Amino acid sequence: MIDLPPDAGQHMAREIAEAPGVFAASVAQPVTLPDLTALRAIYTVARGSSDAAANILAYEMMRETGLPVTSLPPSIFSLGHGVRLTDAAVLVVSQSGASDDLVRSAQGARAAGATVIALTNAPDSPVEAAADTTLRIGAGPELAVPATKSVVGAIAGGMALISALVPSYGPRATASAQGLAALQDKTLPNTRAILAALLRASHVYVIGRDTGYGAAQELALKLKECCALHAEAYSSSEVLHGPLQLVTNPLLILILDTEQPDVQPSLDTAEARFRAAGGTVFRLRASEAGATSLTPAAAAAALLCLTYPLALQTALALGLDPDRPATLSKVTQTR
Repeated sequence: MIDLPPDAGQHMAREIAEAPGVFAASVAQPVTLPDLTALRAIYTVARGSSDAAANILAYEMMRETGLPVTSLPPSIFSLGHGVRLTDAAVLVVSQSGASDDLVRSAQGARAAGATVIALTNAPDSPVEAAADTTLRIGAGPELAVPATKSVVGAIAGGMALISALVPSYGPRATASAQGLAALQDKTLPNTRAILAALLRASHVYVIGRDTGYGAAQELALKLKECCALHAEAYSSSEVLHGPLQLVTNPLLILILDTEQPDVQPSLDTAEARFRAAGGTVFRLRASEAGATSLTPAAAAAALLCLTYPLALQTALALGLDPDRPATLSKVTQTR
């Protein structure tokens, strides 16, 4: 640990506080799409936090559109020769819009016949230049290295895309923005206990189902980035196989519950099994902080708004500056 600068974590704290407002603006943006009447599949291309947002959106898009939605690795385009993408849309999610492999992916997908949709936070980025159309994350400058408000904005931007594809989804997306607004200055009721557990933890499982799984991926990444904690994300449908064995060592389990009725049995089973095995378990719900009327994707975004401060406060308590993780930079260049 090192002596922290006086402003440690201030950028991240401010950006977390701005996230509900970013969500409201991004979800309400007008979306003009090219002709997609022959659309047969949607693919996402992203890395890191953007890929977690894309995972959240994939579940929501499949539920609302009935189309298959899955992720393509950027290396298919940056290292390989791409794949056939006729009658497909490719959603490239990138806060900076500048990572070389994502630029190559946008260019390669378009050359392969896809309609390419950029979802970016940086106007006039190279990814946007390679796309057919652009959705705005609209988070404004994000100074902390770990992305927070831009992730929440990316989820909202994807929801705006769903509203354009399925107009009946629009009113639910609007109601979700109002639900997230209720989180301003709110915390989870068991925040102190969770923070104490995080400070004791050596290993953390973050568990979700459906859109909650993407939120789990993002929170696990933030615990690694900000706190240098070993954290892994699992779907509650998979974690009860081999990964359950790790509870024989001290293990903290955070369950992100989007409160969808159809995921409750899976989350209930995971919670019961981990408690019976001796794990320290917390189950987190956005409604406990006052957020209601959320779509599943918005519930995932709300859980991130409520758990990002946990990563921030844990990092500071460990003597780490979450604004400036020692080994990370804002734009990652990958081939």
